Amino acid sequence: MEQEQQWVHKIVRHGSRGAADALVRTYYDDIYAYVYRQTGNREDALDLTQECFLAALRSLPSYQPQKAGLRTWLYHIASHKIIDHRRKQKIQFLPVEDQAITDSRDFTEEIQNREMLRKAEELVCGMEPQVQEVYRMRVYGEYSFAEIAKALAQPESKIKAQYYRLMAKIRKTLGT
Repeated sequence: MEQEQQWVHKIVRHGSRGAADALVRTYYDDIYAYVYRQTGNREDALDLTQECFLAALRSLPSYQPQKAGLRTWLYHIASHKIIDHRRKQKIQFLPVEDQAITDSRDFTEEIQNREMLRKAEELVCGMEPQVQEVYRMRVYGEYSFAEIAKALAQPESKIKAQYYRLMAKIRKTLGT
């Protein structure tokens, strides 16, 4: 986008706070939603989104628009922030009495789905960062394989192979 390039130029060359503010306001909701879907925690999502934009503004001079669009580049940074957060994260358990239970059948299904998601995330977190990034951009960011390949400067066939190998491993591990 022409507007994005103007913001980048103003921020890098002139330290423009107005351009930085416009950039953050434009992409904040998308990045926050992407992070929140993966953390499930409002406070963590707010913190990680802020860290993402701080890192982006600091490294804006190294941004290369010919490799990826600004939005994709921000998702790339967010993916790394989430990976780092997962490495540091400790599992927190809530007492059963703190959970609202309306229908025991729905609750049981929800618990099973949460457990499956937790196991899948645990497995993904054990993979190398690039594989995690492919997974996160595809599943949570809803990027196409072509978009991911462009953002990571990798052949699309390699991105697909990494993703499908990981999905096969998840299915095998979880027995689905």
